[in-house]
Amino acid sequence: MEHILFATNNFDPIMKIGYGGFGSVYKGELSYLSGRTMVAFKRLDRRLGQGNIEFWKEVMMLSKYKHENLVSLLHFCIEDDEMILVYEYASRGSLDRYLKDPCLTWIQRLKICVEVARALQYLHDPILGTQQRLLHRDIKSANILLDENWIAKVSDFGLSKIGPANQPQTFIFSHVVGTPGYCDPLYFETGVLSKESDVYSFGVVLFEVICGRLCFEYHNPQLTCILVPKWRECYDEKRLDEIIFLDLREQMDHGSLTSFVDIAYRCVKRTREERPKMAEVLKELEFAHQQQEIYENMIERVDYEQLFGVACPYYEEVSGQLVDNGKTWFTINKDGETCEMIAATKCVPSDAPQSFKLSRFFNVIKLINRGIQLKVNTQFLTPQVTYTINLVFCFDQGNRIRTDVSCMYTMDEASHYAKTSNATVREDGWLEIALYQFTSCQKKHDFDILITSLWSLDASLDAINERFIQSIEFWPMEN
Repeated sequence: MEHILFATNNFDPIMKIGYGGFGSVYKGELSYLSGRTMVAFKRLDRRLGQGNIEFWKEVMMLSKYKHENLVSLLHFCIEDDEMILVYEYASRGSLDRYLKDPCLTWIQRLKICVEVARALQYLHDPILGTQQRLLHRDIKSANILLDENWIAKVSDFGLSKIGPANQPQTFIFSHVVGTPGYCDPLYFETGVLSKESDVYSFGVVLFEVICGRLCFEYHNPQLTCILVPKWRECYDEKRLDEIIFLDLREQMDHGSLTSFVDIAYRCVKRTREERPKMAEVLKELEFAHQQQEIYENMIERVDYEQLFGVACPYYEEVSGQLVDNGKTWFTINKDGETCEMIAATKCVPSDAPQSFKLSRFFNVIKLINRGIQLKVNTQFLTPQVTYTINLVFCFDQGNRIRTDVSCMYTMDEASHYAKTSNATVREDGWLEIALYQFTSCQKKHDFDILITSLWSLDASLDAINERFIQSIEFWPMEN
């Protein structure tokens, strides 16, 4: 106890960093063999006349359940009239403090939500049934702590309940506790607690993260409004622009936003059966984070009108970004599916590239009579989406475009031959012909494509003997 008193300067108010349901939280340094470490002390307030059960529950839960996204209990102390819990120190405090902070970016918010989802999945579905299932019962932004690296830590297990892990569903009848606004309405009405009760509470947190505000309003100092019904209504009526935090809008990738808000809405559905399991919530949040991460990691936005001094409506419509030193163009469609366009110069590095006016890429490849071998490697495809592989080409740098072409090629040792084919003339003036369709199973796929012949059925044009390949493009099939 003397070490705690020394670390907190006898619980000096200056060292106080928060207040929980059963007492105050202080910071202070303890000495270890490795040196001095900042920790957090939760001091049970005896004046509240409660907290003993919650104290021991916190000790038992955090001694048994350990995860990188759960706050770590380092020690506990019972001496004289004092009962104190010692935790790892989360220097940035709780998530609720940052909801309306424009400096907390969208991708940071996504990462925090993913980490909380991982912690909850761990509690709900222990690995190999080695532990009992734990229902937190008080998930809220104030109970999500952030360390100096913005890593999320779920805290405050004083209200948690344990259930068997070997059952698909766990229903526990209990005295209703929780925080207004976050508490599952079904649990509040029936007293029946389930995994889906935590899912509901987490869904409320997800909406807080995207709306940049707490889920309730107080006035003098009464609770006057819970915002969850309004948020659900705005989703149903496609009025999300009214509630999304203004400072986040320009940062958001459309696909990331859609994935995030869709799963958040499902979490706060009225019935348990309509709510997803935490495993699905985690999967969708990871996908939303991945979409945003790819979007932000794009190396270079290209304004083709400025680059070439020519207006190109096609490029303005198909907005996107160049990566791989200008050899891959990447964009995301309205359904959140990736579209990937790979320059021919990346697929045929040994051939001498040629500059070409109005190409999406800086250089193209000239096809000569011997044909050409393309080694195509994708990086960003959306799994479980059916794609069409398109060859984008033209016959010369003039305007003599014919759509009747003949193309012979082999792909991965399987021969495909089209005697005549009606190529599509795109708005940018290039020709496009579909080579193959497949359903992706991952982001990365490899294809070997040998173009053995490609010619126009217009003999006079074919005699020019100039054929230019711009790219191999992967476009999701329209539903």
